[in-house]
Amino acid sequence: MCHALLQDSRFFRLLLQIDIELAAQSRAGGCRCGGVLHCANYPRKPRACLNEIRTDFESRFSFCCNQCRKRTTSMSVRFLGRRVYLGLAVVLMSAGRVEATSAVATLGETLDVPARTIQRWRGWWTEQFPLTQFWQATCARFMPPVALNQLPASLVDRFAGSAAEPLMRLLVFLSPLTVGHPVTLNEGC
Repeated sequence: MCHALLQDSRFFRLLLQIDIELAAQSRAGGCRCGGVLHCANYPRKPRACLNEIRTDFESRFSFCCNQCRKRTTSMSVRFLGRRVYLGLAVVLMSAGRVEATSAVATLGETLDVPARTIQRWRGWWTEQFPLTQFWQATCARFMPPVALNQLPASLVDRFAGSAAEPLMRLLVFLSPLTVGHPVTLNEGC
């Protein structure tokens, strides 16, 4: 895993651009009632985030219908659901190999992520993530099957490319998890 990405402002700006595109797609799709979607972003206080890009990560793109007032929150590669930590941090720090645990702990101290939080994330990946509807619908795409006891590292390994590319692809792959409604396979991947 390339933990240096957690300190690479260019990578974070790329994630922001992807989120802007995902938000534009959500907005263009309109509301299910046929109404127009207006900007109604959620404020966020992101953790494990560089100071120089923090302002770009202080809101989650969301929209409100002008007719029925229902919210539509777009998929995101910056955030992993409602977690306050950035999705990249959750993936990278959870994926730390056993032999690299001290390096993950050091990085956790640098980014102010408690060791208990990292352990909780690892538990989510190995115990709860495999039970999600999203994973149940997509796990057959990976042959041979992904080693569930080594998630998310075993999942990152399935995405090809340089150090940044597999993580970006994984975050895009996981983006359907970031919305509250079930996402069809064509919509999310």
